[in-house]
Amino acid sequence: METKEATNIFMALSAEVRLDLFRLLVKHAPEGLVAGEIAQILEVTNTNLSFHLKTLLHADLVSVEKEGRFLRYRANIPLMLDIVAYLTSECCASNPEQCRRYRAASAVSQAILPQCDPTDEG
Repeated sequence: METKEATNIFMALSAEVRLDLFRLLVKHAPEGLVAGEIAQILEVTNTNLSFHLKTLLHADLVSVEKEGRFLRYRANIPLMLDIVAYLTSECCASNPEQCRRYRAASAVSQAILPQCDPTDEG
């Protein structure tokens, strides 16, 4: 991932409503939700929701599929994982022991974090 792409993603997620919206779609992956369901759950107007969905679509964080007269939105889970990998790829690159200490202090499951070094399993 290039820095410019990462910056666009972070800008798209920088609004509270968009971050909540993306997390909601992640929670409902892979099925996603139709716009009306999203608006109801997040308690936002359709106009406001449309504005925020457009921003997430532009950043490729969500996809949309027409289902009859409804639009179903889905989170781009592979891109989400790519951005997590981008953020963590250089973590303690020259100091795997420090990386292990950070991991121990973190509440994040070890299973989803990248390896500290190629020869390390944790």
